[in-house]
Amino acid sequence: MTSSQIRSACLLATALSFCIPRIAAQEPDRTLLPISPAPFRGTVDSTYATSTPYALAPIHAPAGAPNVLVVLIDDAGYGQSGTFGGLIPTPTLDRLAQGGLRYTRFHVTALCSPTRAELMTGRNHHAVGMGTITNWSTDYPGYNASIPKSAAFLSEILRDNGYATAAFGKWHLIPEREATLSGPFDHWPTHQGFDYFYGFLNGETNQWNPELTLGTQPVEMVPPPGRKDDYTLNEDLADHAIEWIKSEKSLASDRPFFIYLAPGATHAPLQAPKAWIDKFKGQFDMGWDRYREVVFERQKKLGVVPEDAKLTPRPSSIPAWDSLTPDEKKLASRLMEVFAGFMAQTDHEMGRIIDAVAATGQLDNTLIIYIAGDNGASLEGGLKGTDNSMAQINGLPQNITDMVSRLDQLGGPHTTPHYPVGWAWAGNAPFQWGKRIASHLGGTRDPMVVFWPNRIKDAGGVRYQYENVTDILPTVLEATGIPQPTSVNGIKQQPIDGISMLSTFASPSAPPNRTTQYFEMLGNRAIYKDGWIAATRSGLLPWIYTTARESMMQQPWELYHLANDYSEADDLAEQYPDRLKHLQQLFDTEAQKNHVYPLDPRVAGRQERPTGKHFTYYAPTGHLYVSLTPQYENHSHTITAYINVPKEGASGVLLADGAESGGFSLFLKDGKPTYTYNYFERKTTTIASPDPLPPGPATIHLDFAYDGGGIGKGALATLYVNNRFVAKSRIEQTVPMAFSFEDTFDIGEDSASPVGDYQSPFPFTGTIDHINFDISN
Repeated sequence: MTSSQIRSACLLATALSFCIPRIAAQEPDRTLLPISPAPFRGTVDSTYATSTPYALAPIHAPAGAPNVLVVLIDDAGYGQSGTFGGLIPTPTLDRLAQGGLRYTRFHVTALCSPTRAELMTGRNHHAVGMGTITNWSTDYPGYNASIPKSAAFLSEILRDNGYATAAFGKWHLIPEREATLSGPFDHWPTHQGFDYFYGFLNGETNQWNPELTLGTQPVEMVPPPGRKDDYTLNEDLADHAIEWIKSEKSLASDRPFFIYLAPGATHAPLQAPKAWIDKFKGQFDMGWDRYREVVFERQKKLGVVPEDAKLTPRPSSIPAWDSLTPDEKKLASRLMEVFAGFMAQTDHEMGRIIDAVAATGQLDNTLIIYIAGDNGASLEGGLKGTDNSMAQINGLPQNITDMVSRLDQLGGPHTTPHYPVGWAWAGNAPFQWGKRIASHLGGTRDPMVVFWPNRIKDAGGVRYQYENVTDILPTVLEATGIPQPTSVNGIKQQPIDGISMLSTFASPSAPPNRTTQYFEMLGNRAIYKDGWIAATRSGLLPWIYTTARESMMQQPWELYHLANDYSEADDLAEQYPDRLKHLQQLFDTEAQKNHVYPLDPRVAGRQERPTGKHFTYYAPTGHLYVSLTPQYENHSHTITAYINVPKEGASGVLLADGAESGGFSLFLKDGKPTYTYNYFERKTTTIASPDPLPPGPATIHLDFAYDGGGIGKGALATLYVNNRFVAKSRIEQTVPMAFSFEDTFDIGEDSASPVGDYQSPFPFTGTIDHINFDISN
């Protein structure tokens, strides 16, 4: 039909309808993102009556492209989920495995942010600046925590190709200097390809009082009516994800989605409703040594480890279960019950989300990739375990008798527990070590299940090919029919290190595509090549927070033939010195190529905090993580708040840092200026004015005079109101390192878990003009 014929037909139909010509869609160039819109093919005359409109077709995903759901569990080991032989039932993961495939040689990076960076970009983590977690970044190219625009996220690629995208849960991919309400927001989820984000930005959060963000704005978790005592973040994330799925499929049922579910569980603090924890009473009284033996036999029966695999021995630095006292065993058993309840609840909530997908009728064409661990089980809980994880991190000795007296409270809203190192080691069966130790499989090999009924016909199959988390991005792209882009937003893309594993969906005998992979985390490093792996540790133990040690970076290299030694049980370094030397050279080559150098095993001392001595804050503001706060610990300091009190009086928080597990807060309660210093729940010091403030302007001043002479020493806290002395009190011990990694430094409220005797967020009901925070020495 000619343009004149189209115009005539439209003129005839004008009175009845709007005529829009349709021209056969041409497949767009998907290698250049965003995809350029098709040119206007209508006609433009002086009026609409003699012009021809042209409908601009929206970008659609390739025909038949599946929904994609990626689940990433935190701090879980190979031997914990029941699906891979562990003693914690995971029926959701079982269901997916029975309808899909279990991968038994899938690898991650040994720490959370780097694994997430590899998952989202398809590149090695140092190659995109994420050599370690965002909290421990440095100014070297492989460690600056600033993922470049030349490494577009999977979410960006899918969204630009017509997908709806949403992320729920943990992010932990923002350079911490950018994790503030002033931005920039370039590395936030909604600026990295996700249309919707509900979750938390940092590496961990409290399940009962989470630090949450919706889009780019902080929000509070709101339990349903009557659910405050048993509603945690796991369920809340599932509720939000289900709501989003129902909305998306109601409004655009033909538009595929990409959902990233990263619940933050089972990262410490280990917390879950008591009903979940109590399901496991007495089930771990056998101890961690026996646990590994039982799990190992179950793994063999399931076929997730070979029959000829060996169970690696317990390191001498981890105590034998039988060496524990009766009280230590009681505590350790209950802490493992808490962990088990946490994992079981997590799996259940993931199941609710998958059920929501099934309810839309689209489960058969949904590709689900469920990775049950981003770095192996966490070895950070100390040799005895703890009911206050930040106290343990600060090096404060735990009183076993006190913790045993609180057994029934562990995992509840007033504790922040972590289990002993022995349970984490057991949970990584049959491998050595765990989280942070990238040199050994306990830190880098985790369970993965892939489910896609439309394409996977070997339901219940097991796969043994060597895979890496970088392989997820190219696999999803091949599955969706979308090419790897060469340019995104005008920026040329750096090479993708991942290799699609789609061929393994069809055949257990598909040849492995990956022959080489390096690993490095905090100086722990390894290099895999054609069935062999060379490995060496830094010498630092994950449960000891220290900046240096004589043995640092002086551990011998080990050599394992993984093709015949699944669990790294037999060190062959002395037998094959030439092969070991060749692999060491290969590691150096890969390290140079990926910006792995300089190696840095430190945890403390990696990232500078603000160096100034004077800070001024205006309300409302805050939500600052540790690296963005004044370094007041072990220093004298003053806090001066200039406020206005309305006629009806005022209450609420002026400035707070930390949580119920430890912190300080300057606030008004019933109008009375109050200062509370909570030393990790061991001793709480409170000073307050006996009288409420009258209406009008007021000045509240807190002087914190530190004793000096080392870290964690005492101080004298003195409170003044309108330049008049009110009260003072001696504080015998103060925080050595930091009060909290999850609860933030806030002005005008106390978000998440409350420091003082009030209900969070307890916003200040008066007006804050400004607050000065000054550090004197």
